[in-house]
Amino acid sequence: MKNDLKKPLTEIKGIGPRKSALFGRLGIERIEDILYSFPREYEDRRNVKSIGSIAVGETCMVTAEIKKVIKGRYVRGRKRTTRVIVSDNTGELEILFFNAGYLEKTLKPGQVYSFFGKVSGESEKPAMFHPGFAIYDDNDSGRKILPVYPLTKGLTQSERRKAAEYCLGLADDSMEILDESLRDDYKLCGIEYALNNIHFPEDGYKMRAAKYRLIFEELLVFSLSINLMKNLACCEKAIPPLPDDSEEKRFIKSLPFRLTEGQNNAVNEICSDMMSGKRMNRLIQGDVGSGKTAVCAAGLYKVIKNGYQGALMAPTEILAKQHYETFEKMFEGSGIRTELLTASTGAKKQKEIIEKTKSGEMDLLIGTHSVFGKKVEFANLGLVVTDEQHRFGVLQREALNSKGNSPHILVMTATPIPRTLALILYGGLNISVIREKPAGRKEIITKAWRESERKRVYEFVKSRLEKGRQAYIVAPMIDTGEKMNVRSAGEIFDEESDFFSPFRTGLLHGRMTADEKSRIMEEFRNGDIHVLVSTVIVEVGINVPNASVMVIENSERFGLAQMHQLRGRVGRSSEQSYCMLILCSDEEIAVKRAEVMEQFGDGMVIAEKDLELRGSGEFFGTRQHGIPDMRIADIIRHRKILGETIRAADTITARDPLLENAENSMLRERIYEIYGELNPGL
Repeated sequence: MKNDLKKPLTEIKGIGPRKSALFGRLGIERIEDILYSFPREYEDRRNVKSIGSIAVGETCMVTAEIKKVIKGRYVRGRKRTTRVIVSDNTGELEILFFNAGYLEKTLKPGQVYSFFGKVSGESEKPAMFHPGFAIYDDNDSGRKILPVYPLTKGLTQSERRKAAEYCLGLADDSMEILDESLRDDYKLCGIEYALNNIHFPEDGYKMRAAKYRLIFEELLVFSLSINLMKNLACCEKAIPPLPDDSEEKRFIKSLPFRLTEGQNNAVNEICSDMMSGKRMNRLIQGDVGSGKTAVCAAGLYKVIKNGYQGALMAPTEILAKQHYETFEKMFEGSGIRTELLTASTGAKKQKEIIEKTKSGEMDLLIGTHSVFGKKVEFANLGLVVTDEQHRFGVLQREALNSKGNSPHILVMTATPIPRTLALILYGGLNISVIREKPAGRKEIITKAWRESERKRVYEFVKSRLEKGRQAYIVAPMIDTGEKMNVRSAGEIFDEESDFFSPFRTGLLHGRMTADEKSRIMEEFRNGDIHVLVSTVIVEVGINVPNASVMVIENSERFGLAQMHQLRGRVGRSSEQSYCMLILCSDEEIAVKRAEVMEQFGDGMVIAEKDLELRGSGEFFGTRQHGIPDMRIADIIRHRKILGETIRAADTITARDPLLENAENSMLRERIYEIYGELNPGL
């Protein structure tokens, strides 16, 4: 029976090419798609009432005769209403439909209908607005809970229900992809039961059992795809295992500071991966200022000292240049040859770098997207480091990862993401988390201020400048439209430069050329600029230890994760630092975000709070990050079930890493059907 489900919808009686095309608009092309296109809600027709007994606000079903159909008129020039007066032996009810003129010919006076909907008290008589309805003797197989599906013009609920009924008649146990022991362990119903009760539930309990089973299955398939991606990556050919020669320990000893426990653990995990003979695919996730760069430097040092080259790709020229300066200093006296390649590198210098990279005269190439250009060839690439990987497209990352002979892959991110969601966002990677900050760093004092208190904020900034410190002022945009209640970077620079005098104010934004941005940042780093007014271009990676104040204007326009990233630009020395949020809104979510920022400094805690305040689409643009559309599951609302499926997936792949055993063959088939060929390391 399973193969019948792959047949086109035209195999269903009553669905020809025209109706099939309408279903196609909803993404439904095969019989199987009908089964897995679930209702968006239900009409619970068990609550049947007489008109005389209905109460305003309740949702119920009434059976009544149509007395009058009143032709539509326009309300406020937009909505065209059709009024229907119905009655039973206890009273009259008004039914209103909007923009449904076709019903004026469909609904016949004298005909008895069942109407299902919420009773409104907005008119003189009790009324229902746009209820579900059916001719009283219409056959709904005696069901009292009816599915309500998404529709498109030309398709009715009745047609969708009939199609679902037909397809459910084809469903049987051959569709089951979860073995009996797994269903027992997690108390899951069978697939035939689940599909019948998600479409036409007999009661609320059976509907919930069906929904849980289908959510679990969808998230389990996704969790297994992550594990399968990792395990396929482990099977990839890698450069020969690096020796246990303690090169990384020699590098660590040369540093002017001690690594934290989290940093040491991450270094050990990286070196263990590179000595295993399997290709490393690892994410280093650490809060702002946690020392991820030193960890990656240890990995690069070990690779280079064993005869290989390294590459580091950063999302912006400013960050690439900063990395170059940092690594030059870290590797000083080691003999490691480092080069910087960006779009602004001169043609002559660019040619020289490319030649050195190809010949092996260069050990570490740092840059932006230029690093994965077609002309760039490596003599012996051993490790690729990507900073803030999600800021690059998949094809860009793969272009760099595919250079050389299967180099190891290391990713750095300061984006605070709960571990469960990090497993999703960075599916093909093992994860190392650094929680501590380097010794001597103080917690950043964060406080929200109202717009009326702005002068006090700026006076505080000036007091810090007088003590020899520097400050950032970040605005949500470069320029401001006339009607927008927003302070722009340009406006702040123009209005406040005199206030901060004799201290110098600089302006930084994305419309500047690469040379202009580099010059401004260089002057700020050197202390020639004391207050840097900027857009969010400073969000990632910029390191100026002397900057001790971050002012975020119109903080209501920033998400929690972004504000936390901006706050991480200060607090990078032993001096006390401050983050000051200027709040220009009384909206509840804006106030709550400000309160979270005041109370918490841990990026992971903030990420969890962010999840509580907004959904997955806002949290990290799911489509942007390659997270597939789900039929029934939601990775935010169903996080607990996701956690269970991750544990179940770990158990399954511990026994069968590539899902090759017979009992897992249908799971593997489903994974490849949904996700296609899995590509590790992206």
